[in-house]
Amino acid sequence: MRLDNEIARYEAGEIRKSANLKMAERYEIVVVGGGMAGMTLACALAGSGILTAVVERFDPSSMKTAAFDGRTTSIAHGSAQVLKGIGLWPLVEDAAEPILDIRVADGHPARGVSPLFLHYDHTEVGSDPFGYIIENRKIRDALYEYADSLPDLDVIAPATVEGTDRRSDGATIELSDGRVLEASLIVGADGRNSPLRKSAGIGETQFRYDQTAIVCTVAHEWEHAGVAVELFLPSGPFAMLPMTDRRTNIVWTEKTTLAPEFLSMSEEVFLGEVQRRFGDWLGALELVGPRFSYPLGLMHAARYTELRLALISEAAHVIHPIAGQGLNLGIRDVAALAEAIVDAVRLGLEPADPTVLSRYESWRRVDNTTLVAVTDALNRLFSNDVAPIRLARDAGLAAVGKIPPLKRVFMRHAMGVVGELPRLVRGESL
Repeated sequence: MRLDNEIARYEAGEIRKSANLKMAERYEIVVVGGGMAGMTLACALAGSGILTAVVERFDPSSMKTAAFDGRTTSIAHGSAQVLKGIGLWPLVEDAAEPILDIRVADGHPARGVSPLFLHYDHTEVGSDPFGYIIENRKIRDALYEYADSLPDLDVIAPATVEGTDRRSDGATIELSDGRVLEASLIVGADGRNSPLRKSAGIGETQFRYDQTAIVCTVAHEWEHAGVAVELFLPSGPFAMLPMTDRRTNIVWTEKTTLAPEFLSMSEEVFLGEVQRRFGDWLGALELVGPRFSYPLGLMHAARYTELRLALISEAAHVIHPIAGQGLNLGIRDVAALAEAIVDAVRLGLEPADPTVLSRYESWRRVDNTTLVAVTDALNRLFSNDVAPIRLARDAGLAAVGKIPPLKRVFMRHAMGVVGELPRLVRGESL
């Protein structure tokens, strides 16, 4: 809410004074965490007329550079529907490369690629692409630009949360600069180590894989034609994700003990290692931009809600990137929570009504639990070079490709359009 309105309400006694007599700023929703999931939720809510604030610890301008984050995100078809539904898509469309085909195969840096593989063609399930590959920074740029156009959304950044107080009559958030925010509901979008989750006493199941993701981008001689490749190597998946301007983003899963060696290589030697795994299907490669790495792990919160608190995206669940579904799960969280809140407000209920939180929790638990288990199992199945297991999984990939009904089910899962879908994922408005 803008300052002049706040002052009027404060003087009229509609806003409580905090203990240190600082004026409290009142919102319906406060989202803690201005990453892609948190900002998407905030834009969806504010676009529906719900007064929302986002608290983000980084300066938004620092998140707009390639040096901050060189990763890309696979935006499944269902997630793209959400971005279209909230009005964001025109700002990212030019940076989105459609995924038209997906190829999945077993391989080895020395032996090459198995002749048995699985191929998905998007035309087998309709005319829409499976999804899109978009640079993270392009999505962030668009979200913050779009946020500026929404009168019911305030972005408070850089700022950190010093403490929260969740009560039956409301919630208070104290910021490091002394500001006090009041809200009906706090949404935790503050990452895998979520301080909000920990302060609420919500437990989690978590562990680290003995794997590190090495991320980089290459330019190449020939067009990729919208083909995404998932190559399963003994150390983990090696994903090749099509980008705009004849580029491909690589997500290379390597054993944690070996990753530092690859990262410390000269650019020429490192590119040679990339080429060994990438192959020559796109011709000569050139490394563009910096290299990044991050540890891989699994985390699943024991519950997603508490009194006046809801957790979304990586504050609630972290999965292996083997299927490129991490943010897509988070966007489905966003779509479900936004729908539950908007429907409740239209009925005259407040956003933190127990029925809202219960609906969100039960709606998202099955989908998230399933993907947590499936990605973990796939990683364990494919990240080894045991001959009998290798032969069995190669045969399995080939078999799926020969059973059209089963293959179409897998393709629809890849598009994020299976299960009880929120309106935004179905292409409808909130």
